[in-house]
Amino acid sequence: MSRFDERFEGFTRVLARRTSRRSVLGRLATLLVGASAVPLLPVSRASAQTPNPRVPAPKETLTGDAGDPTKCDYWRHCAIDGFLCACCGGSATTCPPGTEMSAVTWIGTCRNPEDGKDYIISYNDCCGKGFCGRCGCNRNEGDRPEYHWYRSNDINWCVGTESQAYHCSVAIVAGQATEAQPEQ
Repeated sequence: MSRFDERFEGFTRVLARRTSRRSVLGRLATLLVGASAVPLLPVSRASAQTPNPRVPAPKETLTGDAGDPTKCDYWRHCAIDGFLCACCGGSATTCPPGTEMSAVTWIGTCRNPEDGKDYIISYNDCCGKGFCGRCGCNRNEGDRPEYHWYRSNDINWCVGTESQAYHCSVAIVAGQATEAQPEQ
């Protein structure tokens, strides 16, 4: 018998004398419970990131429909197609409870009438529940056919989420546009 085999046999005999089946089962159960808590630990999520300080925030003191996120004429909704999350329990930038924001989006360029600047707007679908059915809005400024997928608002953008059930859409300012939209 080789020296390695003798050491391994000795180690397993000592281990067998010092441990019982119950202790092995107890340690295994502790390991399983501990492993199940790992997904609960905080992780870096895109939605939890702080806003980019390099993006100048647009002025948001408009009154009337152009300043009301529950209206289709809200300035950020220039290329939206869907139900407005501000009418469905969320806001212009957050999904309602029980839904999940899609990681993939379509974009549009909207002019803020208050400061006269163009902003790149990211339209994210909120997924996981059935249609909201309130405040339907379909504005197609800058909309492109589906072969320009990143500028098409006719696609269900819930493809990267757990559920592909569409609920509503949010409009998030991604940055200030440095050039005007080509079709404007």
